[in-house]
Amino acid sequence: MSGIANKTWAWARIGVLALLWGSTFLWIKVALEGFSPVQVTFIRCVLASLTLLALCFGTGQRLPRGAAIWGRISVAAFFCNALPFGLFSVGEQSVSSGVAGVLNATTPLWSVVIGIAIGTERRLRPVRLGGLLLGFAGVVVIFAPWQQTDSVGWGALAIVGAAASYAVGFAYMGRTLVGKGVPTIALSSAQVLAATALTVLTLPAGGLSPVHAQATTVIAAVVLGIFATGITFRLTYRIIADEGATNAATVGYLLPVVSVLLGAVVLNEDFSLRVAAGMMVVLIGVAMTRRQKRTPSTSASPTRSAAAPVASEH
Repeated sequence: MSGIANKTWAWARIGVLALLWGSTFLWIKVALEGFSPVQVTFIRCVLASLTLLALCFGTGQRLPRGAAIWGRISVAAFFCNALPFGLFSVGEQSVSSGVAGVLNATTPLWSVVIGIAIGTERRLRPVRLGGLLLGFAGVVVIFAPWQQTDSVGWGALAIVGAAASYAVGFAYMGRTLVGKGVPTIALSSAQVLAATALTVLTLPAGGLSPVHAQATTVIAAVVLGIFATGITFRLTYRIIADEGATNAATVGYLLPVVSVLLGAVVLNEDFSLRVAAGMMVVLIGVAMTRRQKRTPSTSASPTRSAAAPVASEH
């Protein structure tokens, strides 16, 4: 009976994480009604960093020390936080929150492309290659370049750029930060803190414009920063540690579903059959690229091998 209870609890935590992550795009959309994209990004980073620092210091951990590691953290913060957070805010000015969530699901596809470019994907099996091509075909279906009056346009390009930035950043993290002896809570706290500093540099480019915030937009910005960014960072790593990388990776398939449902129900966003078909094609392609050849189990830690691709989906 305890085994069933543990499994139920594990799936409940995955469901909560999927809801928090998937709602990110909804909160961005609402926050943009009162703040500029730069302001949304800055508020998101500030609140997330404060949340993670409280968790870090509350558990007795300290931030990393040394110029070398902070240099690496700053690079990761740019590609994994500052740049994609900004691109999502810019993109959702013209793209629905549901479509943003679907396009975010292309991050694993970009990870495979980067793996090919840097040599970690030396022998791409036919199934994974087919998944890569199928996934990007789904993106083309969503973009619908043949429909000039129904194209998702430059905003969608910004969001695809954010997904690619996640892939670049976490490939870098996997090589230089993950599994190097720094506790994950300290690492994530330092990373978002560095992202906040980087975002400060962008404030002159729209961050100082007048604010037209109402209660709903302020609440959306607060939830986005504390829960959809800060808490999800921590919860993701806990799931990886407790249930393993496979269960944590399951969240990636739920995110676009959650974002689409929330966008349709809360914001009354249109969701065409074409976009639905594109979403299914993208998810099938992602599933195919994640198929691994079965090999005998090794003593390698699952946390290091999977922390990067899983965290790339938020």
